[in-house]
Amino acid sequence: MKIFKAIQIRECDEYTIQHESILSIDLMERAVSACFQWIKNKYSKEYTYYIICGKGDNGGDGLALSRLLLNEKYKVETYVIQSTSDFSENAQINFERFPQSVYFLEGDDFEIPEENAIIIDALFGTGLNKPLKGLEEKIVSKLNSINALRKIAIDIPSGLFSDELPKEGHAIFKADETLSFGFYKRSFLHQEGAKYAGNIHVLDIGLDQEFIQKAKTDNYIVIDEDFTKNFKAKNPLGNKGDFGRAVLIGGSYGKIGATLLSTQAALRVGTGMVFTVAPECGYEILQSSAPEAIFIPGGEKKIEKISLPSESVKIGIGPGLGTESQVGKAIEALLKKAKEPLVIDADALNILSENEGLLKQLPENTIITPHPKEFERLFGKTSSTLAQCELARKKAKEYKIIIVLKGHYTTILVPDGTCYYNITGNAGMAKGGSGDVLTGVITGLLAQGYKPELAALLGVFIHGKAGDYAAEKYSQEAMTPQDIIKCLSDVFLSAKQE
Repeated sequence: MKIFKAIQIRECDEYTIQHESILSIDLMERAVSACFQWIKNKYSKEYTYYIICGKGDNGGDGLALSRLLLNEKYKVETYVIQSTSDFSENAQINFERFPQSVYFLEGDDFEIPEENAIIIDALFGTGLNKPLKGLEEKIVSKLNSINALRKIAIDIPSGLFSDELPKEGHAIFKADETLSFGFYKRSFLHQEGAKYAGNIHVLDIGLDQEFIQKAKTDNYIVIDEDFTKNFKAKNPLGNKGDFGRAVLIGGSYGKIGATLLSTQAALRVGTGMVFTVAPECGYEILQSSAPEAIFIPGGEKKIEKISLPSESVKIGIGPGLGTESQVGKAIEALLKKAKEPLVIDADALNILSENEGLLKQLPENTIITPHPKEFERLFGKTSSTLAQCELARKKAKEYKIIIVLKGHYTTILVPDGTCYYNITGNAGMAKGGSGDVLTGVITGLLAQGYKPELAALLGVFIHGKAGDYAAEKYSQEAMTPQDIIKCLSDVFLSAKQE
């Protein structure tokens, strides 16, 4: 799914209007009808809907939505901000179509009862280009202070920009649900903006598919179809040699669990043979907890040497390693010899951050999976998650590597400069060990012959999807990384059913 800038979304609207020979007010009605249907499916007539409108097209959406709700006998109170500006053309049309009077807001002295109240924000849309001030800021601040049953933003929360993140102190409507027309806005996918957007619902409003297919962008969202289309079902005539060989390297005294999680995850994504290079102190737990994997000793309490079973393996390295000097030397020796793409995580990244020369020697399309702090140690500080994402884009191109930048919505940056956002997963995965599972998943896919870019994209998607299944079964609070591994089977079963 493509992510467009605000200007491209407007161009898409205009293209749709021109090529379908419809009026802009008709496209607005189509968008509002989609909002109305969503609300009708989710909420009943027992609530009172307080719709707060501006005088631009977003306000026109709000006035039209009010009309549709009133026509269906919903209880609706409609407010319009009393600014000095005139209504936009479409807002004026919907104001004239409105079946009853509205309340004009001249200050923040209005009252909305909290019981059974649903507040709908239709003040400002994607055309906003400066922070809210004066009356607008007061009204949004007042709306945020009201403890309503639910708060819904039409297209985008008022005060939030599509293509850039808010600064501290900006007044922005804090929505529980955002009904976005046609596309995700990029600001929804970074935590600074996501905290205002709440749950995102992208509504199909019939925008022109030819424009969408032809328009260029460097930003995409990984969706279910990307997984089902690229997932390779098992060859019924295959044997273990046909499904790849993965080597997971990691662990140290007290941190054997990290490499165990990686090993188990690689086994669970269909890898033909899995080897684990770990210190001897982890032998018993690895052999008893992952008996399918072949143990290769690499030292007594930490990795000091790395032996590979053959050259035809795919390597995932880092979970639980530690960064002692002996470990660093063993990792450096391995990386200097590497010719095929690897998966590098955790302490192996910290070792890389101390030796920039190693970064330059990494095989093309190597996959690194830093969390924000590990990324910072590798490439430096940034002012926001969006700035960090853009720096990751630059570094992926510079080093010809794939960067999986873990976060609220994990982003995958590839060497051609494309950014992919993953929207599977949940807060229950924010636990130590989840990243180790991801390392095993991606390494297992790489071993099975998936190209590095696809292994990263699908690996992150599968990992997050398994986390969503785990949250359903165990709750976000109680789920553990081991539960993510258990639920990998649910992801593959779901793909086979489609």
